[in-house]
Amino acid sequence: MTDIAFDHAPVGLAVLESRVIKRCNLQFAATFGGQPQDYENLLIADLYPTQEEFHRIGALLQEEEHRTGSYSDERIMRRRSGELFWCRVRGRSVSPEAPFQTGVWSFADISEDRPVVSLTPREREVAILTCKGLSAKEIGAKLDLSYRTIETHRAHLLEKFGARKLPELVAKLTGMPL
Repeated sequence: MTDIAFDHAPVGLAVLESRVIKRCNLQFAATFGGQPQDYENLLIADLYPTQEEFHRIGALLQEEEHRTGSYSDERIMRRRSGELFWCRVRGRSVSPEAPFQTGVWSFADISEDRPVVSLTPREREVAILTCKGLSAKEIGAKLDLSYRTIETHRAHLLEKFGARKLPELVAKLTGMPL
């Protein structure tokens, strides 16, 4: 009965060991393209848009604040076809002290609600911190940049997302209805 629940869950599921896919379900394969067996022993890094993004998320998982055994975010992932898409990712490690050892992860395609916009790594950092409610001065202090530089990055984000004001930008970044 457990196999039926895992295999036919309405969300993509994958069991990872040391960031290698050991097993995935039908919805995971449908989301990323192909069949479940196509993903056996595949490095999850192959489904990230860049190696830098793979390493950034890995570093986050090792930070003290994320050592709860659970993690969730919304990020851009890459299908087998190379197409980029927005994905809601949630994971739980079997052992919080070793977050990469063994974990179960869910992947939900949310690209219909959010277009993929190309961002620089700095724009991505500013966007994330803006969505966390930090002011330009607070973001500047956190990133060791002037608040005017942060305002310039925010202006670029407003333009790229077609937003007129900061609340509209945050709504578009978080997928909230306007």
